[in-house]
Amino acid sequence: MNSTRRKPRSDAQRNRNRLIEAAKEVLGQGGPGASLEAVARSAGVGIGTLYRHFPTREALFQAVYRHEVEQLINLASELEQTGDGADAVRAWLHAVVGLVATKRGLLGALAVVATDDSKALFAELSARMKAALGQLLARAVAEGAMRGDVTAEDLLSAVYALCYGRAPDPEWEAQVLRLLDIFVDGLHAR
Repeated sequence: MNSTRRKPRSDAQRNRNRLIEAAKEVLGQGGPGASLEAVARSAGVGIGTLYRHFPTREALFQAVYRHEVEQLINLASELEQTGDGADAVRAWLHAVVGLVATKRGLLGALAVVATDDSKALFAELSARMKAALGQLLARAVAEGAMRGDVTAEDLLSAVYALCYGRAPDPEWEAQVLRLLDIFVDGLHAR
């Protein structure tokens, strides 16, 4: 028996990608229209196609979350090559707030229960996020732009505290970004 997996057909991969983008958009907004059927419709596929790619709500959530974290990790690599180290840290932390906004909407719309699989996924992706932020932070510290006594874990904890310390309302994201900017300004090296 051949245990190697074949590469998915290009149309199947396109459908999967469209479903992930549609789920981020539709489910991330929550509300009564945030159903799996609405995700399939938004992606331009049938509900059967959605379930072929994502047999459970949790599988869909995990795929969207993984996709979002991968984008954050790619963003860190891009930011590492440009501009000022402190500005790179700030831009990346702003993107994390966007991830939290998506995750909040998904959790509400999908009512996902954490399983061992999802806990392992979150642990893996969390470690990768800390490593990506750690690289940006190290650069900012080496440039003398940020304090050297702050860790990536400290920064992520602060972002999550700001995000989850506020009830989700139409203004929460803008308020969190404002507070985050104040916090990051306080991290500048004296």
